[in-house]
Amino acid sequence: MSQPKAPGLEPRTELTVRGLIIGVVITVVFTAANVFFGLKAGLTFSTSIPAAVISMALLKGFKDSTIQENNVVQTIASAAGTLSSIIFVLPGMIIIGWWTGFPFWLSFAICALGGVLGVMYSIPLRRALVTGSDLPYPEGVACAEVLKVGAGDDSTDTPTEDSRSGLLAVLWGSIVSAVFAVVVATQIFASDVVKYFKVNDRGGVTGFDFGLSFALFAIGHLVGISVGIAMLVGALIGWGWGVPHYAALAGGTGAIADLAQATWSHKVRYVGAGAIAVSAIWTLAKLVKPVASGLAGAMAANRVRKAGQADTLPRTERDMPIGLVGLVTLACFVPIAWLLGHFANVSGLGNAVAMLAIGGVAFVVLMGFFVSTVCGYMAGLIGSSNSPLSGVGILVVICASLLLAAFVQPHLAPDTGKALVAFSLFVTAVVFTVAAIANNNLQDLKTGQLVDATPWKQQAALIVGVIAGAAVIPPVLDLVNQAYGFLGAPGVNPANALPAPQAGLISALAQGVIQGNIDWSLIWTGAGIGAAIILIDEVLARVSRFRLPPLAVGLGIYLPTVSTLMVVVGSVVGWVYDRQADKGPRAEPVKQLGVLLASGLIVGESIIGVVIAAIKAFAEKLGLNKDAPLALVGGGFDDYAVWLGGGAFAIVVFVLYRWVARMGRAGA
Repeated sequence: MSQPKAPGLEPRTELTVRGLIIGVVITVVFTAANVFFGLKAGLTFSTSIPAAVISMALLKGFKDSTIQENNVVQTIASAAGTLSSIIFVLPGMIIIGWWTGFPFWLSFAICALGGVLGVMYSIPLRRALVTGSDLPYPEGVACAEVLKVGAGDDSTDTPTEDSRSGLLAVLWGSIVSAVFAVVVATQIFASDVVKYFKVNDRGGVTGFDFGLSFALFAIGHLVGISVGIAMLVGALIGWGWGVPHYAALAGGTGAIADLAQATWSHKVRYVGAGAIAVSAIWTLAKLVKPVASGLAGAMAANRVRKAGQADTLPRTERDMPIGLVGLVTLACFVPIAWLLGHFANVSGLGNAVAMLAIGGVAFVVLMGFFVSTVCGYMAGLIGSSNSPLSGVGILVVICASLLLAAFVQPHLAPDTGKALVAFSLFVTAVVFTVAAIANNNLQDLKTGQLVDATPWKQQAALIVGVIAGAAVIPPVLDLVNQAYGFLGAPGVNPANALPAPQAGLISALAQGVIQGNIDWSLIWTGAGIGAAIILIDEVLARVSRFRLPPLAVGLGIYLPTVSTLMVVVGSVVGWVYDRQADKGPRAEPVKQLGVLLASGLIVGESIIGVVIAAIKAFAEKLGLNKDAPLALVGGGFDDYAVWLGGGAFAIVVFVLYRWVARMGRAGA
């Protein structure tokens, strides 16, 4: 007797060739944008929402297109948002002087293998962190709402108009931010407002660098007020206490700006690293039980399949079979082991190749699952745009470096220290891609759950996105390396270099641990601050709706103020905008348009940033100034540029938000 089928399993359009093609094209564009933006600002952005809007616009002409097909497209494209997080580690190979460029096949293999492994890890985690969890997944929920609007969900009053309005919001947000970035490149508008000053007579200094970036502003809108305030608290700890305190202790002399930057780079960022590490460990401790339950659920679903009752499973519970997950996972370990062994051999670590290959794979397996769990939880809590990948990467590189220093370094020649640092960064990069994709996939699977998607089809689609993103990242990294270089790399002009803050910090940590000159007191100080913030956050959770995410505080400490202050402003403006929306008609459509506008602001600035990078890369051949090939004015215009840029920025923000609010209320 045949088993009854679960309801709602009629055939439908979901995983299609056209959807795969559209998803890959969007992935290529957004990955390039995210690589540039992440190196500049220290933050990457979630590409799911703008990808969903673009997908809906392109597929609207097909009669058989569905909300689930659009969901597959955004799932593929979302790989751009997190796979590009490899920029938080891989440029470290340039910064320490080990590489001069990014070898394509080696870089591709790191991203592709780690990404596929991340997809596999996310499958048992789905049950623990998505279906069996009350985590809010803000970006996953927002993306689901956008998809419902575009599909003409019954809960919306004017689906066609709302869909068209959403596309307009993304389009004009992209255009405005791109145009503003071009004007900044001409130096008519300032890129940031910078001020450094003394705070006492003992040598204490501090300052701020306020970036006029629409992308950073939009990131603030997306992550929300709690994260924005937490980052402000971190910035105040770092620059209100840390920089003045450690500068005074050092008794440094010279230019105030140089002293402040050196103190932050060599002292305060390590304090932030300690705070982030404690936050990551705390997160994992809270997840042991739900992760175990998720694994048990995956095994139970597999038993149902083996009993020939797969048709009785609801569509939203159909993951890739756990047996196939195990096979693909094991299949990834072999090339990863070869990669690690090959890198060790060509790096002059031939005497320890076997130990490094076997131990490296074991480290990837265990640490990869650890950070996947932590990042997945944090994505559920505060969204992928502010996921803890960079902070958790700090913990990973410290662990990898400590293991190499304890068990490998004593058996090698004294002159192999730099090669061990490079190997530490290499294995950290693999773990990083595992965590990045697991984190991203959980956000997508939450969206899928809300739009009745099939998990295994999303998981297959994300593998396609991983491969596409992995192919784009190496050439884009090479392009921006030629155009700008990375701060701290040999022979790079600091005034022109991209900050790459996480890559600089992670490479410095690896060097400090293996060379034995790291100042652990800074890490422990940060750990103490992190523990205090965790306690405050737990108290707040019991007495109010406001939270102080410990990870966000740690990020505020170790990211430069050029990357944090505008995020804070964006979070406040977004909060005010949402509160005003709640007071009027059609509050949810108005809020959705705010999210879509923010997504467009990010995409436009980031894409034009890649174009400007290409112009800089070929500037000398074109007879232009490499540092500022589009400049129309000289340094004497700086004061005017600050006022013009700041004024134009404020006016544009006001006009854009007023426009989308009116459009949302009118429903057209």
